[in-house]
Amino acid sequence: MTTLAGSSKIRKYHLALIGVALLLILMSLVRIIAGTDDITSSGLIGAALLFSVPIGLAGLGGLWAERAGVVNIGLEGMMVLGTWFAGWAGYQWGPVAALCAGLIAGALGGLLHAIATVTFGVDHIISGVAINLLGPGVTRFLSEVLYKEGSPANQAGAGITTSPPVSGEVWEPSLWPLSSGPDWLGSLEKTHWFLLSDVAGILRGLTHEVNVLVILAVLMLPLTFFVLWRTAFGLRLRSAGENPWAAESLGVNVVRIKYLAVVISGAFAGMGGVFLVFVSDKYVEGQSQGRGFIGLAAMIFGNWRPGGLATGAGLFGYADALQLRSQGAVTSFLLFGAILLLIYLIVRARRMLTNGQSAREYTMMAAAAAGLVVLLWLWLTVDKLPNEFVFITPHVLTLLVLLVASQRLRMPKADGVIYRRGDQH
Repeated sequence: MTTLAGSSKIRKYHLALIGVALLLILMSLVRIIAGTDDITSSGLIGAALLFSVPIGLAGLGGLWAERAGVVNIGLEGMMVLGTWFAGWAGYQWGPVAALCAGLIAGALGGLLHAIATVTFGVDHIISGVAINLLGPGVTRFLSEVLYKEGSPANQAGAGITTSPPVSGEVWEPSLWPLSSGPDWLGSLEKTHWFLLSDVAGILRGLTHEVNVLVILAVLMLPLTFFVLWRTAFGLRLRSAGENPWAAESLGVNVVRIKYLAVVISGAFAGMGGVFLVFVSDKYVEGQSQGRGFIGLAAMIFGNWRPGGLATGAGLFGYADALQLRSQGAVTSFLLFGAILLLIYLIVRARRMLTNGQSAREYTMMAAAAAGLVVLLWLWLTVDKLPNEFVFITPHVLTLLVLLVASQRLRMPKADGVIYRRGDQH
């Protein structure tokens, strides 16, 4: 049985590699047909990596909480708390203080959520919404008190909606060793050869001038996987999210586990807020821009697992970078979507010839065919998309991805269930 399980994992790993290879070939094909070199450029990939990090950190926060059975839609409010306190502490004492203050502020937001949901049994959604309202309200109040006109912070450059710049160096890309030396990947990227230049651009974007903070944030993914799936603590935490009453009968302190998980969840969201402050060098009101919610969507897309979460965060980060950097690249993805729908129709048609199809399958194929025609027509006729449509691209992608991912989701069984110690379920 062990051998069969191992071979199954190997097959999944190989299928994932094949899927990545096919995706690269498809993107290279779209780049050449549409003439938009930016879709696999190192600049776009580097920007996508930066956009993915706060989304991924917020998603990790949701993962920790929901694996313990606590739904945390308050990630956005916790991230907002992290941004404000990082900006406030950073301008006074530097980047290390900003990181600590953001983590603590996010953790306190998580603690508030844990008190409401675990101790008092408040509905998890209601508590999360309250924190999302409380975060911006508290930070605006603190800004009006501490950043008002004539205050020391105001004289240092603060306003009601911004903090003074963080003191000290917070963004030093040269700390990543692959950023130094001959730029072979950059030279290969400029050749615009089929597939080779695309692979070079992607690798260069992931390795060239990458900040140490990005590396540390990315390392949180394997660390989370190790803690939750390879340690006794992680087993107890996941058991609290699957069946807390069974875990309690085995001696697990479910309440303590849930508190720890939700506080860590808030700290991750706060860390995402710190990252946003470090990128812009100061706190700006509204700079989270819904990334807490998108991080939650990335976690759901990833089926409550770190690997899938990383994929979802990368996808949303790429969409975010795409709409900011290149109008033409967004238009070229109409062709990309049309090709994907064509592949879907071919696969479905082959299955129909061998197994037959239900009426529902015919309806899905008809909808896919209509979508293919519409996307291809738009790509052929539209030179420039309206700015409003380009701006909402990441959010539209969020909805579409969740719609597709909902077919295969499996959340923890006790996620969102009110738990009372000693109760029988």
